[in-house]
Amino acid sequence: MTSTKRRIAAGMGALLVAAALGGATPAVADPDNGPSNTPPPKVDLVLDLSGSMNQNDAGGETRISAAKKAFNEILDSLPNDALVGLRVLGQGNPGDNKTAGCRETAQLAPVGAPNKVAMKAAVAAQTPTTGWTPIALALQEAANDLGNEQGSRRIILITDGEDSCAPPNPCDVARQLAAQGLNLVIDTLGLVPDEKTRRQLTCIAEATGGTYTSANTAQELSQRVTQLVDRAVVKAEEVTIPTTVKGSPNGCADAPLLGPGVYADRIVFEQHLWYKVPQLPGQELRASATVGIDRAVARDYDATITAVTEDGRDLARYTDAGSGRVDGQSAGLRYSLPKKGDDDPQPKDAKTTCLMVSTAFNANASVPREPGMPLELLVDLVKASDAQASDTHGLGRGWIFIGVLAGVGLVGGLLFGWLVRLIAGMRRAV
Repeated sequence: MTSTKRRIAAGMGALLVAAALGGATPAVADPDNGPSNTPPPKVDLVLDLSGSMNQNDAGGETRISAAKKAFNEILDSLPNDALVGLRVLGQGNPGDNKTAGCRETAQLAPVGAPNKVAMKAAVAAQTPTTGWTPIALALQEAANDLGNEQGSRRIILITDGEDSCAPPNPCDVARQLAAQGLNLVIDTLGLVPDEKTRRQLTCIAEATGGTYTSANTAQELSQRVTQLVDRAVVKAEEVTIPTTVKGSPNGCADAPLLGPGVYADRIVFEQHLWYKVPQLPGQELRASATVGIDRAVARDYDATITAVTEDGRDLARYTDAGSGRVDGQSAGLRYSLPKKGDDDPQPKDAKTTCLMVSTAFNANASVPREPGMPLELLVDLVKASDAQASDTHGLGRGWIFIGVLAGVGLVGGLLFGWLVRLIAGMRRAV
């Protein structure tokens, strides 16, 4: 989810309140935030070697020379414990044979602790050819290079042109890879890109929550790729990786059971997805849903999250609507489960609160519906105050504040009107 990026840290507080449950609860999907159990982040660098990389417009030198210089600087700055691989595309010389040219991608270095000397030598030996540009195939193979472990996995694609081998469309391939739920992000970097290339690379990045940037010189290219690698490798420990879940489209009965944490799913246009959370009396449930807009959708849309009892009674609901181009649409709610009574301050019986996430998105018929758009769900359980426990929609003592404001506004308005009339009367008397 774009970035599903920057919002994830907000869910970390949810992981600290599990002890507040006060007793045994049913088994839940439990996000693993223990650094010792998390696989190290992996990065696969993918470089375009098609013929256009021989053009001499990257700040006064050829694009491939700029890319080679940038790779050497990047390799020198890599930490020794980084797991990095290198793949190229369009490296052959098939001439007019499109079938052969669209199979041209090769792994020059496997993803692992980098042998920097060998990787530099492999890059130095590469020469752009008259080959084609099979970006979609290269992305599929790069995903295989990274494996399927549950950890941070990132592809950094560097190209100066769009895919020349479609179908499949590389943007659709990116969506399919992201929908596999293996925390795969694709960052794209356009070297002296034209408008069509920019649009395609932007679509690929947005489909996986990655970023698109451009570079026109060797220095810019080195800076941009170094930033992307640093984000993927050095900063990976600061990011919470969501736990992948599959919400039920059929109702609460067979929905997955969630505890406090950060979760990732996919939601199709106009779909309802259900989840359930065990909640103790005296606890406040805080939940938010963010839908990543990774494709062109109609201008007006909304996302809704609803808390519902197991027998279908609405408890709390919030809808947030949007209009225009944004990266995501979010909605959140709070619901407090009242205590049983003062004589039982810490009751042990948890009740199931159902969460329903729904969307109202639409698009042109040419826009793919599958896989669904990225959905990130944050779930938190905290101790509810007395005011919160009596106000399931979360305003609590805010009603008092609203009343005070209304009273002050009324009195202020009356005083202002009286002063205006007094001043006007004095002017007439003069």
